[in-house]
Amino acid sequence: MGWSQHAKAETFAVTHSEAEWRKLLTGDQFTVLRRSGTERPFTSKLLDEHRAGTFSCAGCEQAAFSSDTKFDSGTGWPSFWAPIEKGVGQETDSSFGMARTAIHCARCGGHLGHVFDDGPKPTGLRYCMNGVALSFKPTAA
Repeated sequence: MGWSQHAKAETFAVTHSEAEWRKLLTGDQFTVLRRSGTERPFTSKLLDEHRAGTFSCAGCEQAAFSSDTKFDSGTGWPSFWAPIEKGVGQETDSSFGMARTAIHCARCGGHLGHVFDDGPKPTGLRYCMNGVALSFKPTAA
């Protein structure tokens, strides 16, 4: 079972029909969040976002990552070494003939990206996220 089929089978706090998601999201957001797509590397405006704040799911605004855990992985996608507790879920993604760990929003099930074990300390993890699947809210000064 592919990731998008599995996500449809789960129950999430925020749910919408496909038509509703298409109205709520841009085309690129829909492709990534609801169809497990991947944005092209080095295209996200969030790649160079270095202010203090919170990165949330663009589909439902569930807080997913803190700027405190963001780092430059050199891969072309916003990367973090840890998520916000209970902000994301994960499952095995066996598409493209390889086993990877897909990361999805804990509230709406939207696909955010994948996690790899080549990140920095203290976790050694690299949460490689699609910027189009995230929104950013700076910390109030």
